[in-house]
Amino acid sequence: MSAIGLYQYGLYFLTSAGIFGIMALALNLQWGLSGVFNLGIAGFFAVGAYASALMTGAPAADHWGGFALSLPVGIVVAMACCALLALVIGAATIRLRSDYLAIATLGIAEIIRLVIKNEGEVTGGVRGIVNIPKPFDSSSQLVMLAVVAGTLVVLYWLVERARVAPWGRVLRGIRENEDGAMAAGKNVTRFRLEAFVVGSAFMGVGGALYASFIGFISPEAFEPVYGTFLIWVMLIAGGSGNNIGALVGTFLVWLVWTFSSMLTDLLPGAMATQAGAVRIFLIGLMLQVILLIRPQGLLPERSPPLIGRRDKTRE
Repeated sequence: MSAIGLYQYGLYFLTSAGIFGIMALALNLQWGLSGVFNLGIAGFFAVGAYASALMTGAPAADHWGGFALSLPVGIVVAMACCALLALVIGAATIRLRSDYLAIATLGIAEIIRLVIKNEGEVTGGVRGIVNIPKPFDSSSQLVMLAVVAGTLVVLYWLVERARVAPWGRVLRGIRENEDGAMAAGKNVTRFRLEAFVVGSAFMGVGGALYASFIGFISPEAFEPVYGTFLIWVMLIAGGSGNNIGALVGTFLVWLVWTFSSMLTDLLPGAMATQAGAVRIFLIGLMLQVILLIRPQGLLPERSPPLIGRRDKTRE
């Protein structure tokens, strides 16, 4: 690989890893902070991507939308659509036990993907949406990386502030002892619903940036393996409840995923197709090893210091 090719691949890797980092932070807000078991990540990922693409793309005869608006408008619309969808879903499912909630969100995500696939007049169907513009109408991958990195920093700051705020403390209390939180007078359903809605809105941001980065989206891009399984592995490997751990896990898992893709691309056609399953096996194997050696993840969760209490580790 030439120096230029290596440089371009580095930009691609960092940009895509940053987008998945946003998704991992959003999931950490739901699962790591409040214990909301969301297996419908791919659904919110897809809704955010399509909502932004329909707002920012050029007019097209084969699907609705094409308003040629700016990316910030697309991100805001994506967040609003995902938040509204999460509010509707959460109002019906958030009271379910964790395992039932996981099954419900997984099923809803598949319904969303099938609707996108079959409603061709709105979403382009299996043909997808093409010519999605990049930020500032620039074709530079460096500009795209800067936008993704800036968004990632802002969302990390927001999620970290939420973690140490009283709202985050209540969520952790609900996660650890729901009955105790109810006995303390906390509205458990409302707090869990808030975490679900806010986390889903952040997933919409990731979807909007993904659509702008790739420039083309179709239902196949939001398969559960790619849009849900990988993100869960990233969070668990890095450390659920730890925002830095979520980002570390994202970059580590994405490195393994992309490097294994480069190796399988070197194989002959038939073998390359069969080797695709090996990539999933490697990710699953890595997850099992981490769960056996460090079940808390590479960077375990650390409770923030209480307000007013001196941090003796800094003295």
